[in-house]
Amino acid sequence: MIQITNLTKAFGRQDVFDDVSLALHRGERLGLVGRNGHGKTTLLRIIMGLEAVDEGQVQIPKNYSLGYLTQALQFTQATVVAEACLGLAPGKETEVWRVEKVLAGLGFRVADLERPPEEFSGGFQVRLNLAKTLVGTPDLLLLDEPTNYLDVVSIRWLAAHLRGWKGELILITHDRAFMDGVITHVAAIHRHKIRKVKGSTDKLYELIDCEEEVYEKTRLNEEKKRKEAEAYILRFRSKARLATNVQSRIKALAKIEKKEKLVTHKDLRFSFGFAATPAKTLLSTSGLSFSYTPDRRLIEDFNLAVGQRDRICVIGHNGQGKTTLLRLLAGDLTPDAGQVHLHNKTSIGYFAQTNIVDLNPTWSIEQEFMSMGCERQRARGIAGAMMFEGDLAEKKTQVLSGGERSRVLLGKILAKNSNLLLLDEPTNHLDMQSSDAFLNAVDSFEGSVIMVTHNEMFLNQLANRFLVFQQDHITYFEGAYQEFLDKVGWFDEQSLPNGAAPSKTQVTKDLPKSAKNLSQKELRRRRAALVTRASKELKPLKERMAYLEQEIMAAEERLDQLNQELIDTPPTADGRRFSELSREHGTLKQHIETCFEELEKVTLKHDRKAKTLAQQMDG
Repeated sequence: MIQITNLTKAFGRQDVFDDVSLALHRGERLGLVGRNGHGKTTLLRIIMGLEAVDEGQVQIPKNYSLGYLTQALQFTQATVVAEACLGLAPGKETEVWRVEKVLAGLGFRVADLERPPEEFSGGFQVRLNLAKTLVGTPDLLLLDEPTNYLDVVSIRWLAAHLRGWKGELILITHDRAFMDGVITHVAAIHRHKIRKVKGSTDKLYELIDCEEEVYEKTRLNEEKKRKEAEAYILRFRSKARLATNVQSRIKALAKIEKKEKLVTHKDLRFSFGFAATPAKTLLSTSGLSFSYTPDRRLIEDFNLAVGQRDRICVIGHNGQGKTTLLRLLAGDLTPDAGQVHLHNKTSIGYFAQTNIVDLNPTWSIEQEFMSMGCERQRARGIAGAMMFEGDLAEKKTQVLSGGERSRVLLGKILAKNSNLLLLDEPTNHLDMQSSDAFLNAVDSFEGSVIMVTHNEMFLNQLANRFLVFQQDHITYFEGAYQEFLDKVGWFDEQSLPNGAAPSKTQVTKDLPKSAKNLSQKELRRRRAALVTRASKELKPLKERMAYLEQEIMAAEERLDQLNQELIDTPPTADGRRFSELSREHGTLKQHIETCFEELEKVTLKHDRKAKTLAQQMDG
């Protein structure tokens, strides 16, 4: 168990924590939420001993190991697999299979494992750091925004991996759906305090909202009573016959602790301006093709028609061409073949992470917004909506953080009216509250939206059409995201046991040699048969493993309670109750042992079955 007691921390005049305490118990997976800059990363650094505290202490059990996902990119080994193996715990250096499994889940292909880490993009280097952290199987895993640079398939794999984590976990992420799918408890850093509950982020925020509503009603009621008491004292202080009553009111008033009005936190305020258009089709493409290199064509003979109020999400693996497609549609790139057609009334609002470099470093935030054609007063209003109020609007863009620059780019879209939004991972640097506000703004936008995102909450709530980049092809899907998962799904999640993600060459190799010359339709049919069989045979075992893990967690939680009750109930004081507690304690210990034994057998059976299926696929 990790115990944080009476923690106080400030940076200069800025208070971060004010006398806070937090306990992390065995088996808990804790989500840590709070606005940007409120101390989430600072808390993880304090637990790791990388940040000093002003007051308080952090108690960590002896021989308790910590694993922390660092953003520092420094590699010493010649290959990806060798670098990832550095994360293995002492005594487990030979378990290369564990490393390969995690690397596959995070999107590395077999051919990537022997390549030098330096050859990969920054996003894949961050994934390599994540793999090194996961394979070490520490007692406590500390993950700060682990889904950054992951595509949707890798995010789903990571969620499943963390749900099966046998130690403790503290997770920071702006992806609410990902967090709620992983955690058992959630804690919010709020007003320099930490509030922890069992359950989801919704439950915690509802509780905080309820408590603050009660606080504000109580404060207003007490303020009213205070004013009435002060008026009474002032009016009757000189009346001798009421002196006793006046003194009584004065004493009562002194006992009332004055409650301060809660400071209102600033949130992003989104509202995309709409440019009316008579067009039924705002954008279309015909025969669109593009490649960066002669040996690989990212986009080929691509056709698309975007109608009014379309909500199209572009999904799939990183590096497959999603960003390239949006750049082609926005006119940032010239296609090798084909055309992009825009109606003469189509007005595009385009957000791309790469556009950050287009900000003028000598301009202020206000000037960036005015460059979109709006007047100074309107620019100031947009700056306020993007949380750059007052003099902050005069900050130069060259001194802004990555998250602040992203907010400037979003503000530039708000500065003009549009009827088609092209959005490339717009929430990467937004906190959870800002992401929620952005989701509501996109949902209420009267125009059409094409968005690249890996956030499954957005995919579930927004999209009615999908452009799916999978296995080097772009396919269409009409319908909701859950329908896509049910009817099509991610091939990489299913085609190999244990969630490993095969490369395209592996997929071909998985088929019998006689199938190599078959039609695409027959290949897909056989591929689907292999996937169905693997899923059908492994799913019951996975479900049993998950059930047993939950049973063990619940029993151990009750065991902790019983231990405390036994301490608080001496046998000499209440012998009967002590006996009942002792019997339940023994029964629970036996139940836990039985569950562990079965879990070990089921896990072994699952792994053997998975290995057999993999061999059959290879054959």
